[in-house]
Amino acid sequence: MTVLAWIVLGLVAGLIAKAIYPGRQGGGVMATLVLGMLGAVVGGWAGRLLTGMPAAGAPLSFASVAWSVVGALVVLFFHGLASRKRPAGKV
Repeated sequence: MTVLAWIVLGLVAGLIAKAIYPGRQGGGVMATLVLGMLGAVVGGWAGRLLTGMPAAGAPLSFASVAWSVVGALVVLFFHGLASRKRPAGKV
């Protein structure tokens, strides 16, 4: 049951992050799910680092969703930097 809750959290966090982040991002449901799950990991790590609190037992709590969305926004930002098209002829 916990794995399913983290998958749902990842999907929710990815959808919220894509809605908040300016511009158009490619990718479908699977990309959103992966983005959200990576965001949940990054956000959970950042939340524990900044607050000193252990990981929450309930993955669908407000705090875990908020940290996951923040993490997904960070992941989305770096994904945009990595996948940005560069002009031809430039190194």
